[in-house]
Parts: sequence; structure tokens; C-alpha cells
Amino acid sequence: MREEYEKVYSEIFPFWKNISEEDREYICDNSVALSYMKGSNVHGGDGCSGVIFVRHGCLRLYIMSDEGKDVTLYRIHSGEMCMLSASCVIGAITFDVFVDAEEDSECYIISGPAYSYVAEKNTDIKIFTLETAVSRFSDVMWTVQQMLFMSVDKRLAVFLLDEAARTGSDTVSLTQEQIAKYMGSAREVVSRMLKYFSAEGFVEVSRKGVKIIDKSALRKMTV
Repeated sequence: MREEYEKVYSEIFPFWKNISEEDREYICDNSVALSYMKGSNVHGGDGCSGVIFVRHGCLRLYIMSDEGKDVTLYRIHSGEMCMLSASCVIGAITFDVFVDAEEDSECYIISGPAYSYVAEKNTDIKIFTLETAVSRFSDVMWTVQQMLFMSVDKRLAVFLLDEAARTGSDTVSLTQEQIAKYMGSAREVVSRMLKYFSAEGFVEVSRKGVKIIDKSALRKMTV
């Protein structure tokens, strides 16, 4: 497995060739390959699960209120990594985040203490870790901005266009419940808005998902 870790890490970590062979081996020796079924929990909120790299699949990172209501912060897709699940790596993380598998997923997880130990000796790792975390906080702030300042119709239009651009398909293959969860809204609200979009000829709604018919109309709503 070490050779496999080495190959993947050399591609995703810009600092990999700048650290010692001993540190590279230590990171690989403290890595595990885990598979998660769709709907299973990857990180329960507290503690330090480690640095998660998604080889295949999709994970959802979210926060949860005391009443049990959750808000999606962002999703982690194949080839992406999650630092916020490793509170022992980034000491400034003082809030609990949860991670679930949105699809059957295969992940590499580097032990938080092991990653932190090597990072303490290598400035390049610290810089990479900070840059990765900051880029994700930008995603979080975008989510907060949408929830606080955008109307539901605008948020839904933005979500559908972003999802279509990400997948390269005009059909967003998600349930209305999933869309509501990603938007931080209620399913009833999303359902009502999709009916309006459908009546206006912007989209077609079916069991397969939501097919975008008029992208230009959706784009006008986002302005």
C-alpha cells in the first residue's frame, strides 16, 4: 500500500518532493484506505479524524444545530481533500463539523497527529495546509452569503447552474430533498420553486432529476 500512497501523494501534495524520505514514509505508514457506503458517517463532529482525501465518490461536510438541523457547508468530490475534519492539524478550528458519504466513496485518511507532527518540521506543509483550509473557508462564506442575502429563487438558479457546470450535464441528477439539503433550505420550499421554474419553462422535473431547459433565463435570475 505504501507505494500506492506514495504515488497519489506525489501528485496531490506540492510539498511532497521537498520533505525528507523519512517524513514521506511516516505519512504513508500512518495512512489508511477506507471505503464508505452512501449515507454512512465519515466524521462524527468531535475529535480528529485526520486529513481526508477522496479518491472516488463524494462527501458532504456540514454543521448541525442543537435541535438537529444541519446546514451543508460544501461537498468534497473525487480528487479533493478535507482539512476541517482534522482539528488537531488546524488549531483554529473550534467548531464541530460532520462528514457523510453522499455516494459510495473510497478515501485515503492520514492520521491527524502524524500529519501535524510532520507539518511542524516543514514550512511547506504548513503553507499548503493553510491555503487549503482558506480556500474551503471561502466556500463556507459563499454558502453563508447565499443563505443570508439571496432569495430562494436566486439561490436555486445558482445551484442548478453550478451543478450543471460541475458535472458537464444539463440534467442535475439529485432528488429535491438533496437539493434542499445542499442549499440549506426546506424540501417544500425547493419543490414549490421548482414547480414555478417548470411552469416558466426554465426546467423539466422528473424522477431522474432536474433538466435545465433555459440556461439564459436562470442566469438572468442570478444577476
